[in-house]
Amino acid sequence: MARALCQRGRAGMIGLLQRVTEARVMVDGETVGAIAAGLLVLVGVERGDDAARAERLLERLLGYRVFPDANGRMNRSLRERGGGLLLVPQFTIAADTRKGTRASFTPAAEPAAGARLFDLLVSRARAQHQPVATGRFGADMQVALVNDGPVTFWLQT
Repeated sequence: MARALCQRGRAGMIGLLQRVTEARVMVDGETVGAIAAGLLVLVGVERGDDAARAERLLERLLGYRVFPDANGRMNRSLRERGGGLLLVPQFTIAADTRKGTRASFTPAAEPAAGARLFDLLVSRARAQHQPVATGRFGADMQVALVNDGPVTFWLQT
């Protein structure tokens, strides 16, 4: 049901969070963003998303407990542990894949709105956490990562 709501544009901004030992984004052979250990987040913006949803997604990204504590349990957040945050815009995760063999991108925000909200997310992230690196909105990017665990979570505001 939650995914169905998302497909109709009601569920909100998406963050596909991956705990990594390292990650980088390249555009035209040049590294545009890289982190050591931390979180790589693929960010999807849907129609109807706004600044409040971007703020909520950031709050969840920085506070989500994905790192091990002294007992090996996932009880520590990026805010508590520290580490890099690599934010990569990816409109394809907002696609509707329920029917057929080709995705519909109707749920995704228009490029201008998506870029504006992604930029807002990045600026707020940099104000609250360091280091923050990014991919490049609208670019053909190559993303390399070493997923730690692997640990991957789908967050939605």
